[in-house]
Amino acid sequence: MQPQCQQIRQPAAADPNVIFSELFGEHRDRLYRFVLRHIGDSTEAEELAQQAFVEAARTYEHFRGESQLSTWLYGIAMNLVRNHLSRAPSRLYRFEDESALEATACLHANPEQQCHLNQLMALLQIELDGLMPEMREVLLLVAMDDMSYEDAAALLSVPIGTVRSRVSRARSHLRTRLQARGAQLPF
Repeated sequence: MQPQCQQIRQPAAADPNVIFSELFGEHRDRLYRFVLRHIGDSTEAEELAQQAFVEAARTYEHFRGESQLSTWLYGIAMNLVRNHLSRAPSRLYRFEDESALEATACLHANPEQQCHLNQLMALLQIELDGLMPEMREVLLLVAMDDMSYEDAAALLSVPIGTVRSRVSRARSHLRTRLQARGAQLPF
């Protein structure tokens, strides 16, 4: 003889209020935990569990008795969970607090650094404008345009040694002038 599972069966002429009262009493906590496991938010889980009971009471007349009443109730709850998760903003967008950014390097300077860089660039432009044209031209080709000394020499029709000396003198001159103005150089 096999032990039979206790289940709430639908008697032919049973009062739906009695059936739902028993169903609610037996499955209220379990249904809440079932929903909570799927959505993770206790307040929303409570609301969805209540909504499952309301939906079951509203559609009870369509229950065909092909499964246990509790199975039908959990099916309703699962459909509500799926609908909730498909529309939940927290599922569409993962919300993180600021601590998630601690391990992420900022690709941009902070406002103080940006201000310093802007001031440094303005000073650099003033000092570049003050260089002899030959030195400025060679320095910009090599440093800004990333041209090799050989290519700069060929472009300007000057020996490579001249290019090297002009770049060296231009850098030295700029460093000295910028330091004299109190600029803190990153190099």
